[in-house]
Amino acid sequence: MILPIYTLGQPVLRHVAEDITPDYPELEQFVTDMKETLERSEGIGLAAPQVGRSIRVVIINLDPIADDMPEYKGYQHTFFNAHIEEYDDSETESMDEGCLSLPGLHEKVKRPKRIRATWMDEQWQPHDEWVDGYLARVMQHEFDHLDGKVYTDRIIGLRKQMLKGKLNDLVKGRFSCDYKVKVKR
Repeated sequence: MILPIYTLGQPVLRHVAEDITPDYPELEQFVTDMKETLERSEGIGLAAPQVGRSIRVVIINLDPIADDMPEYKGYQHTFFNAHIEEYDDSETESMDEGCLSLPGLHEKVKRPKRIRATWMDEQWQPHDEWVDGYLARVMQHEFDHLDGKVYTDRIIGLRKQMLKGKLNDLVKGRFSCDYKVKVKR
């Protein structure tokens, strides 16, 4: 089932999500629905708060960018109870980011190129790994959602001031997109 994507202004996007256990009600169906929603919306990552649940579940599917980044061919993973444990700030990079919860908006965001993250996979096996490159960026973006943040929170200075009008339009539902959304009313 395709789920509506919650847009900026929905309170669930600002809450710190809760860890879950394997017996979370209807978890398998929820993950399936998240995967279908991500595919339909043509994104590469989706966090549970973006579909209205304040739980620590993230889907990342980098297969759509495999033509440009062949190392991600077939990459689709589910992350339960994901947390960033450390940021390696020795190398950072600014890149354009967009977000399904902020349709039509793209901005440069500076992030560390390398992070240490912990999570449980779909078999509930624990992982504690250093991740780098584009995957580290996507993980940071999606895991931020689990901590009640969106990427525009990481923009500073004059650029952030210039975004205020666009962000207000998003909150008020003044935008268009090709996927199902839930706006604050």
